Amino acid sequence: MTRADASGRALGGQPAEQRWAATLVGLCAVLLLTFTAFGAVIPVLPPLVLDDLGGGPLAVGAVFAASGFVAIVGRPYAGRAAQRWGSRRVMGIGCLLAAIVGAGYALPFGLPGLYGTRLLLGVAESAVFTAGSVWTVALAPESRRGQLVGYYGLAMWSGFTVGPLVGSGLLAEFGHSAVWWFAAVTPLAAAALVTRLPAVAAAGQATSRRVVPRAALLPGVALALAAFGYAALIGFVVLHLSARGVAGGGAMLSLFGAAYVTVRLVAGRLPDRLGARRVAVVCGAVEAAGLLLIMIADAWWLAAIGAVVMGAGFTLLYPALALIVIASAPENERGAAIGAYTSFWDLGLGVAGLAAGAVAAASYPAVFAVAAALAAVAGLVGAKAGRLTGARHARPDSSA
Repeated sequence: MTRADASGRALGGQPAEQRWAATLVGLCAVLLLTFTAFGAVIPVLPPLVLDDLGGGPLAVGAVFAASGFVAIVGRPYAGRAAQRWGSRRVMGIGCLLAAIVGAGYALPFGLPGLYGTRLLLGVAESAVFTAGSVWTVALAPESRRGQLVGYYGLAMWSGFTVGPLVGSGLLAEFGHSAVWWFAAVTPLAAAALVTRLPAVAAAGQATSRRVVPRAALLPGVALALAAFGYAALIGFVVLHLSARGVAGGGAMLSLFGAAYVTVRLVAGRLPDRLGARRVAVVCGAVEAAGLLLIMIADAWWLAAIGAVVMGAGFTLLYPALALIVIASAPENERGAAIGAYTSFWDLGLGVAGLAAGAVAAASYPAVFAVAAALAAVAGLVGAKAGRLTGARHARPDSSA
């Protein structure tokens, strides 16, 4: 970013706040475009594997797991690369790789080719999201980092929400080729947009060799624990409610999403103003309360309240924990720390999916009971992380 002079105006003649705000909007647009492209293929791949490529359910799972595994490993390295070589360069490369991924779906190489394409997707996703995260942190005013990191994350969620709708519509009207074209061209538009954004001044600095810096460990563990609740909701809320004779369980995901987006937009500055430790504890408790309401629900309205409460609590936990990581990581480890922290989300979802399935074999309500307990623990672990690291954002910011 350009430096601001003493009068608060950027060296390019625009107010400094206007400059970083415009860049943040551009970053969110890049993320929305690329993740919409990623999301567009989600509803298309399972029937493609089963009906056209001769694979079974295990092959479907492997197709999705391939990109997730690479993303877990790749994000810390992407963070280091962004800090060393510049977020714009790494994010642009990620967008170009995403375009190659979209074109790769059309190649007639069967299941092996699809696996390779999905592995490359993990690299592209890591580069785009992590480089943009490092960029967002670099340009955000310290008193608003939690809010802006939260807004940036919403762009990803929005892409994964809109993408499947686009993909399903294109498949129904025009067939697979239209989906592949969309998945290839949309990231190219994102890459073009990246070139229009100003470079980060911090690019080129020395970086630590640590792949998982210490600053990311406890906040990452807290994020992984909280992920169990999300895995429980998407995997078992419909089955749980159906077993109790309650129809319409699928609406819980929409209610959760609506609360998630609304609270982050309206109350996104709470981690900055109240302190990350305090918000982490409250968010963990609120998520746990929502999960318990779903656990005991014997009517649709009670489960709906639980989904809304869960979404309201869950949404601010990510930016609150991110503030602890950002404030406590040494400057030369910050990029890797941000990447490693976000990797814990993927790791948590993967482990939670397996663990929740094992618990569900005994009882659906038990899944939500375990998830509630882990959500409460997540808040406490997050608070512990802030206290141990002495993170500046663990205290209310008087300048906010």
